[in-house]
Amino acid sequence: MKKKYFFIVSALVCVTLVIAVSCGKNSNNPYGSTGGGGGATNPNGITMSNMTFSPANKTVAKGTVVTWTNNDPYAHTVTSNDGTSFNSGNINGGGNFSYTASVVGTFDYHCLIHGTAMSGTLTVTP
Repeated sequence: MKKKYFFIVSALVCVTLVIAVSCGKNSNNPYGSTGGGGGATNPNGITMSNMTFSPANKTVAKGTVVTWTNNDPYAHTVTSNDGTSFNSGNINGGGNFSYTASVVGTFDYHCLIHGTAMSGTLTVTP
């Protein structure tokens, strides 16, 4: 009986975790948040539309909050090519991701879902 109970509880915990991770927008996002303004109205914004980042190349000063807004009806990510500088997780259509540019440098990034065909560059100046 104890083994059967343990199995049922373990299965419920696993299902709950899968639902929480897959349904939560950016639920495992240590790099930024989903708040902030949209791309077109925000001078530090980048839009995702028609499988492109616009503008594809953005230069900002250190400390600037950059916000990517997904205008497509399907999910995208904003993931640095080095895999560690920033990673939005899935951004559903209509959602956004904000990142505070705290390190000076040039950061190439792409959408993990759609590959390097959907890519951009963020340059952070002192």
